[in-house]
Amino acid sequence: MKPDYRNWMPRGMIVGLGTATGVLVAGSAAAVRSRLPMGRTAKHLAGAVLGLGAVGCLAGAAWSLYARAMFSYEGGRQLSRQIIEGVASYIELPEGGVGLDVGCGSGALTIACAKRNPQGRMVGIDRWGVEYASYSRKLCERNAQAEGVDNAAFQKGDARHLDFPDETFDAVTSNYVYHNVMGADKRVLLLETLRVLKKGGVFALNDDMKPRMYGDMEEFARELRDMGYEDVRLIDTAAEAFGSRRWAAMMMLDNSRMLVGRK
Repeated sequence: MKPDYRNWMPRGMIVGLGTATGVLVAGSAAAVRSRLPMGRTAKHLAGAVLGLGAVGCLAGAAWSLYARAMFSYEGGRQLSRQIIEGVASYIELPEGGVGLDVGCGSGALTIACAKRNPQGRMVGIDRWGVEYASYSRKLCERNAQAEGVDNAAFQKGDARHLDFPDETFDAVTSNYVYHNVMGADKRVLLLETLRVLKKGGVFALNDDMKPRMYGDMEEFARELRDMGYEDVRLIDTAAEAFGSRRWAAMMMLDNSRMLVGRK
């Protein structure tokens, strides 16, 4: 039995782009050959517009196929695995300690942290909404079983309002989650995660921290230090995980940064 962490580039997107390409190509040809009472120039203009749309969809499908191969856990660069392991390396639990993974998806980061910390245990939470229908609690549990991990548990939860008292966990982590929470202030989400971290606990929170979403994160790191957090720093995971910011940009993750530190 092998774990199935899925792929960050969903197959459905590739199929949709491929289908759209075919439809637009057919529409372009039909527009040029149309017998509708349109001038020849108008027909060719309509055909050209639809053709350009087809080229755009084809380019999107090609990029999606490439990204899927790169993010695959089984082939290519295995970027997903590298990034997960990189984030997990910052999570250290004391004997009997408990860590929290916010937005666990398929359980990859929760399980990676649990494997690195057999002396403790991890809890992964996710809302598993309809927009991510291929992810579920059962999938996480199957993956933990496949990895031989028995110190990880999964439950439904909401990153905006964590159903835990203050200072519950010895470590908190997350990977590419907060930017997907539409309409929420990203710094408020970070603070909500840090709320449940015990004094002395560690955090490693990785996301695509676009300035338009997060603002000045260096300023936020200074604010955390002023609040008493220790060893707070931002790690450029675009360069660290991808090898270069240019290549990270090709994967549309050139603003990847990880906020790490201790409470």
